[in-house]
Amino acid sequence: MDRSYIPPVISGELGRNAPHVAEDRNFYARGPRAPSLFQIDGLPVVGLIEEFGSPLFVFSEYDIRTKAKRIREAFRSRYQKTSFAWSLKTNYLGAICKILQSEGWIAEVVSQFEYEKARQIGFEGNEIVFNGPYKPRAAMKTAIEEGALIQIDNWDELSLAEELVAQHGKVVDIGLRVWLDPEIKPVWSKFGFALENGEAERAAARILENPNLQLHTLHCHIGTYILAPNAYAVTAKKLLHLRDALRARYHYLVPCLNLGGGFPSHSLLHGFAGPAEQVVPPIEAFATAITDVLRELPPGEQPLLRLETGRYLVDEAGYLLSTVIAVKGVNRPALTDGGLSARAYKERMILNEDSRIGYVVDAGINLLYTSAWYQFEILPARTIDAPPVTSRIYGSLCMAIDVIRDHVDLPPLETGDILTIHPVGAYNVTQWMQFIQYRPALVLISNDGKADIIRARETLEDISGPERMPEHLTR
Repeated sequence: MDRSYIPPVISGELGRNAPHVAEDRNFYARGPRAPSLFQIDGLPVVGLIEEFGSPLFVFSEYDIRTKAKRIREAFRSRYQKTSFAWSLKTNYLGAICKILQSEGWIAEVVSQFEYEKARQIGFEGNEIVFNGPYKPRAAMKTAIEEGALIQIDNWDELSLAEELVAQHGKVVDIGLRVWLDPEIKPVWSKFGFALENGEAERAAARILENPNLQLHTLHCHIGTYILAPNAYAVTAKKLLHLRDALRARYHYLVPCLNLGGGFPSHSLLHGFAGPAEQVVPPIEAFATAITDVLRELPPGEQPLLRLETGRYLVDEAGYLLSTVIAVKGVNRPALTDGGLSARAYKERMILNEDSRIGYVVDAGINLLYTSAWYQFEILPARTIDAPPVTSRIYGSLCMAIDVIRDHVDLPPLETGDILTIHPVGAYNVTQWMQFIQYRPALVLISNDGKADIIRARETLEDISGPERMPEHLTR
């Protein structure tokens, strides 16, 4: 007889591994009722879907202006010499850009397309900061002629700028992008000139020695969704050290420090426990970290501080409304009184991961690029008097990877239920793809409570219009 000791094992039918086993076995572990979202800025979610269709992106003008006011107050109350540039790559919808332009923001662009977009929206050339690792000759020439501030990224770009300004015949302000170790990881070494090995100082020296160029800005953008305010303090100190070295050598004080952006919104990364207010430092913490460094300088030596804000300003202003089109992972006979019975729900919870209740919605990850990093809040548009359980939200694409949330606590839903996905205002409508489905309409709720379309729902002509058919295929 084999008397080998076998330790006790909790079998799979009891649910997920620790620490989630107890949650899955307790029907009320997530509370007796799930929260819901009935309206956005006073307009009913259901009414917006009825008027503009599903899915639908919705933006709040009130939220954007509130965030703009808060970050402006946070920095200028501590350091008056602060300038703000709007990062177009975050969201280049004309209406969004116009709101921020009216709040005093200039434009920060990273491509020829974004430069032309900013000019079309109404930003003058001298209201544009031109970043990015690739600036075509024609775009750089136009930017120089129109007075934009070009921030040089690499040696080849510097050579091109030198060639073009020699033809221009005037002294041109220029910026220099620097990368450094801000004492967080990862270090963004793709962009600009290295500080620690002296490359940035050599590039700055070359600019200062060119009679056609004037070094206006030392620029460093350390990353995105930065949760450590001190990283900006470290960056400011290192840029000021470079500034001091250049002053000692050339008797010239660079007038502007640009610390980029990267300030986080209240999105939560996958794996983060909320609420976001406990995870994400307030913008005032970043303002304090940066301005404390600058205020140590004598007033006459304090530079203009420029910031290139994006995600912080617009992410929470954006919502995606979507409709449940199918219920997966449960037998329809188990549905009672418009929802699952408690017994059926518990059975689904304790079987295994793949048996989780799922809902297919009419939006997909083609519209939600940031779903790869962030766990969106998802709320039904009606009150459902039933305990929430862990569910999965599938998108409408014919792809197995089209999962908007793999684990989200929701009450029992039915086909036709409307869900609000939030926050989605940053990057999703600039990085979305036209894949399988038409892209939806976008509306802006203005401060007077009116909803206006700011981008129409796609049509077949929008997609096939640029196509051309070779003549031999038309016979």
